[in-house]
Amino acid sequence: MLIATWNVNSLKARLPRVQGWIEENQPDVLCIQETKMTEAAFPALTFQEMGYETAHLGQGQWNGVAILSKVGLTDVVANFATGEPDAEARIISATCNGVKVVCVYVPNGRELEHDHYQYKLRWMKQLRDHVNTIAKPTEDVVVTGDFNIAPTDIDVWDPAVFIGATHTSEPERKVLSDLCAWGLTDIFREQHPEPKLFSWWDYRDGSFHKGHGMRIDYLLVTKSLAAKTTETAIDRNARKGEKPSDHAPVTMIVS
Repeated sequence: MLIATWNVNSLKARLPRVQGWIEENQPDVLCIQETKMTEAAFPALTFQEMGYETAHLGQGQWNGVAILSKVGLTDVVANFATGEPDAEARIISATCNGVKVVCVYVPNGRELEHDHYQYKLRWMKQLRDHVNTIAKPTEDVVVTGDFNIAPTDIDVWDPAVFIGATHTSEPERKVLSDLCAWGLTDIFREQHPEPKLFSWWDYRDGSFHKGHGMRIDYLLVTKSLAAKTTETAIDRNARKGEKPSDHAPVTMIVS
């Protein structure tokens, strides 16, 4: 079973690219972030014709998360399962072929002194509560998406650039570590310990070609699912070509 996550940075703008990637790679489950469209605008019929059931939580021109599955889609939870619902469309969960899938688009944080940064930290704590509410560490679970946090310094092209900035601060890494302590493993990093493996590159300044990126998209899996994961990858080719997203898909194969 191929499970993938991809921040497409506007599904409306990127739909032909997404369709092409699906046709080429045939994921069983695809988690999408930043659909940037309403429920009514979401192309459910297009994906249905490709063999996928869909669940989408949309907001309009911002945010938006979706799960596409051709192996079953049940127990859908749009928004958080516990605590106050988020006013923004950033989390959706479902069960796909026995795997509990949580698709997330974590707040950016903007700046360390910004209210959005505190919102980001609160959001991550609520994510842990959400996962603990809908699943157990002994089950097959994947929490995946755009986390907007680089777990370690090897996940950014130059740590010095990010001193005093979001995405690499100690509090952000702490809430991520707390989430993983529930019983989740960064399976791509476990299989690929080498540096300079990124999933996001800014559109500006030729960042992709310079290798100036960050690894902020990942698949966090429980122990049982990690044991069945035979392969993980970041599809850099999807970041190339005409009108790409600034993120690349991240994939895992489960035996």
